[in-house]
Amino acid sequence: QVQLVESGGRLVQAGDSLRLSCATSGRRISSSAVAWFRQAPGKERNFVAALTERDGATYYADSVKGRFTISRDSANNTVYLEMNSLKPEDTAIYYCAANGPVSRLVVRMVKAYAFWGQGTQVTVSS
Repeated sequence: QVQLVESGGRLVQAGDSLRLSCATSGRRISSSAVAWFRQAPGKERNFVAALTERDGATYYADSVKGRFTISRDSANNTVYLEMNSLKPEDTAIYYCAANGPVSRLVVRMVKAYAFWGQGTQVTVSS
């Protein structure tokens, strides 16, 4: 089994920066994919960013491209989401997700990931 624990979410002002962390533990997944999704109140869970270990490729939602960066520290088993120029519409619960090899065709889909964290709240005030 794989455990994921997110941290770093808090209340910030529009234009601020924030870094989320996702600590992973448990069974090591070879050639894994890791991702961040977010869910605002009353809305569905949406893709934010993903990174595939096999080729180091990164993927981003159009709404965060150029502002957010996903990265992975394999030595510390931690995945990060660096968020800059935050906007009120970025307010949501942010979830970390992981799985084994994920095709680039489905890397943006919730159903592609078997393991999920409990989420961390990010609130951006205007």
